[in-house]
Amino acid sequence: MIFITAHGDIPMSVRAMKRGAIEFLTKPFRDQELLDAIMTGLARDRARRENDKALEALRERFDTLSPREREIMIQATAGRLNKQIANDVGIAESTVKVHRSNLMRKMKARSLPELSRMVDALGLTPEGSQRP
Repeated sequence: MIFITAHGDIPMSVRAMKRGAIEFLTKPFRDQELLDAIMTGLARDRARRENDKALEALRERFDTLSPREREIMIQATAGRLNKQIANDVGIAESTVKVHRSNLMRKMKARSLPELSRMVDALGLTPEGSQRP
């Protein structure tokens, strides 16, 4: 939203910006100011769409995980060691390693920190693996 007014004041501009305006222009303004505001709005919309698309792709990859892989992903990104996860879940440590390897491949994560960023982006918590 680009707010244009002939009689603006500071409180009005603050309210407009808090409500999502990307620019507050008072008349008279230069054409270039309006064009710049439009370009800013388009750039923000493009970035938002790209972020939404990336998050949706991440959710789709997460949906391919088995319940056990999801559980192990949450625990691994919470800092738990394979041995601790195996003890908590009641499976062999080698099985945890297999699940962990599979979930890293399915999530297309190259490292544990990258997987942790994915968990954060999905809004997952150690208490459960529910999507936001």
